[in-house]
Amino acid sequence: MLLLRLLLLLLQLLLLLQKLLILLLLLLLLMLLLLLPLLLLQLLLLLQQLPILLLLLRLLILPLLLLLLLVLLLVLQLLLLLQQLLLLLLMLPLLLILMLLLLLLLQLKQLLQQLLILLLLLLLPLLLLPLLLLLLLLLLLLLQLLLL
Repeated sequence: MLLLRLLLLLLQLLLLLQKLLILLLLLLLLMLLLLLPLLLLQLLLLLQQLPILLLLLRLLILPLLLLLLLVLLLVLQLLLLLQQLLLLLLMLPLLLILMLLLLLLLQLKQLLQQLLILLLLLLLPLLLLPLLLLLLLLLLLLLQLLLL
């Protein structure tokens, strides 16, 4: 039970981390969208004023932001995978309980079958007794008829 609670808490923590990462990704995308026109404008200005080396340094900002975005996406995918794994771990006890219930039902079925066979074996003489009595009466009648 404690293990299940720990798994649930871990799952909740992963969900919170996932939401936080999604917010970070959205923020990063927004920053990229806001910075892109500014970077393009600065690029045009730099083309006119600064040497090529500074221009290359400025141009590295956008790829670095994109790389950060990719890393965040990979971390988000990893969190999703961990979340699915935790869900499977949480479902495992439920599956075990269902399997145990199924085994119990099968054993109950076998027990009921054995009980029915035993009941039939006990009732069979009681069911055959009237037939035996009737047969005995018929034999007595036949014997009486023969003696007459």
